[in-house]
Amino acid sequence: MKKVVVAMSGGVDSSVALHLIKQQGFDPIGLFMKNWEEDEEGPCSAAQDFEDVASVCEKLQVPYYAVNFSKEYYNLVFQDFLEGYKAGLTPNPDILCNREIKFKYLLEKALEMGADFLATGHYARNIDGQLMRGLDGNKDQSYFLYTLSSSILSKVLFPVGALAKTEVRQIAKDLGLSTAHKKDSTGICFVGKRDFRPFLGKYLQAKTGPLHTLSGKYVGDHEGAAYYTLGQRKGLGIGGAGEPWFVVGKDMEKNIVFVEQGDHPALYHQGLIAGTVSWVSGHAPSSSFRATAKIRYRQMDAACQVVCLDNGTVDVLFDQAQKAITPQQSIVFYQGDICLGGAMITSSYNPFPTSLLPCTDRRHLHLVE
Repeated sequence: MKKVVVAMSGGVDSSVALHLIKQQGFDPIGLFMKNWEEDEEGPCSAAQDFEDVASVCEKLQVPYYAVNFSKEYYNLVFQDFLEGYKAGLTPNPDILCNREIKFKYLLEKALEMGADFLATGHYARNIDGQLMRGLDGNKDQSYFLYTLSSSILSKVLFPVGALAKTEVRQIAKDLGLSTAHKKDSTGICFVGKRDFRPFLGKYLQAKTGPLHTLSGKYVGDHEGAAYYTLGQRKGLGIGGAGEPWFVVGKDMEKNIVFVEQGDHPALYHQGLIAGTVSWVSGHAPSSSFRATAKIRYRQMDAACQVVCLDNGTVDVLFDQAQKAITPQQSIVFYQGDICLGGAMITSSYNPFPTSLLPCTDRRHLHLVE
């Protein structure tokens, strides 16, 4: 009987994944991974999550253990997250956590325990080492898994990937699992239920500064340029009537956040350059190919042409201009349900005339190139 370590988060998805692994005839072990050391405010509720893991494992009569990767997470994920924000970028720690922690350290731990596979509660499918979208389009998480290679996927199982979320919850209810009605976790673990800016302010030396339109008009003040992301609408604090305001760019050197009202052309980009490329199969389909892509998790696929450049980056030209392409977020490529891989966005380009920008030195301006 093959042994499977199931990564247990204390949520309903991993709980049902454990049940399915056992139902499929494997020898399962539950393993809870702690990634963050709580402070006095207790952002992560790891203790409660582990209690839920224990409850589920005992109900299903499966042994369970815990492992602490807080140090690794801090050094490999959180520090990268901070450096990104200091530079005015918008990093995605979930993708880095999957690459550096879950499918590296946790997978290594599972293999050390004698497991043949590591299973998780991700909504994705692994068919012969090929990463596929989860069948529930509203919950598909292949976007966060694009850094996994076929060799890693050969040791990974996604038991709930072929199910809808409603089916997963129903299974948990039928089994009487304590996590059946537990709300899905959202946001970043180390922030928890606290306000994002005060938390980040403990680590960043952000300074207030002006909000300018692209023509240089002062319209208000920001709380620190690092806190704002391209396309952001909420939390700008600009009063008055008319269309809503959006962040369209940042000059970190001058500590200016650029904003415009409504559906401004500066929000749209025809193409982008991305680096740190990762292909699931180990290589691109070809040096130039058609695909669809997501530039953020909650987005419809956009048709595009992908060109692999000699310097190891990719140049992506969209059929239709995309809104708020954000540096250090990931672009993930698909052909049908197959996830080909992805890359980290470094810059974007579009027809918007950069000559209108009020700053002459654009090295620190995250808008257009």
